[in-house]
Amino acid sequence: MKATPAQQKDLLRLQEQDTRLARIQHTMTHLPQDAKLAELRAAAEPLRRRLADATGALEDAQAEQRRLESDVKLVEQRLARDTERLQASSSTKDIDGLESEIASLTRRRVALEDAELEVMERAEAAEKELAAVRAEQAELEARTAELTEARAAELERLERERDDAKADRMVVAQGIPQELLDLYETQRARYGIGAAALRGGVNLGSNMTLSPSDLAAARAAAPDDVIIDGDSGAILVRDETS
Repeated sequence: MKATPAQQKDLLRLQEQDTRLARIQHTMTHLPQDAKLAELRAAAEPLRRRLADATGALEDAQAEQRRLESDVKLVEQRLARDTERLQASSSTKDIDGLESEIASLTRRRVALEDAELEVMERAEAAEKELAAVRAEQAELEARTAELTEARAAELERLERERDDAKADRMVVAQGIPQELLDLYETQRARYGIGAAALRGGVNLGSNMTLSPSDLAAARAAAPDDVIIDGDSGAILVRDETS
C-alpha cells in the first residue's frame, strides 16, 4: 500500500487520540471513588448486623421490663389485699397464713425489683449501643453521599473529555485516505495499536528495537510505502531519524 509521508504521520495523530480515548475509558472504569465506595459498602453490612443486634437487645429488655413491671404491680396488689385482710382478721390461723404469704410476697417483690434494675441497665446499655451504631451509620451515609457526588462530577468531567477526544479523532480521521484508515483500524483492532513512530530503529509504540533485517527493510522502503512491524502489528511511521 502506498500513502504519502504526511498521510502516514496523520496516523500518529489518530493513534494519539485513540490512546487518549483508551486512557479516558480506563479511568472511567477505575475511578478512585469506586474503591472507597466498595469499602464503605463492605463496612455497611457489619453495621446493619450491629444495628439489628442492638435493636433486638433493646426490644427484648424493654419487653422484659414491661413484664417485670406488670409482675411487681400484681404482687403489690396482692400485698395490699393481704395486708388489708390481715388488719381485719381476728383468726390466729388466718393471721399466721396471711403473715406468711405477705413475707413471701415481700421477698418476691424485692426479687422482681432487683431483676427490674438489672433489665433497666441492660436496656440502657442497648440504647447506648444503638445510638453509637446509628451515629456510625449516619457518618457512613454522609461519606457515601460525598463520594457518590464526587464520583458523578468526575465521571461527568471524563465524559466531556471523551467527547472532545472523539471529536478531535473524527477531524483527524477525515483527512486520512479510506484504505489507509481501514488498515489502521484493522491493525489496531487486532493488536491494540494501529500506528507507531519509528525512531532510531525503535518502535515507539512497543519500545522494542527492530531486528537488523527489519530495520534495513524499513530504511530501504520508499517514503510512501506503508510498512507494518511484524512483531507489534503496528504501521511504522518513519522520518529522517528512523
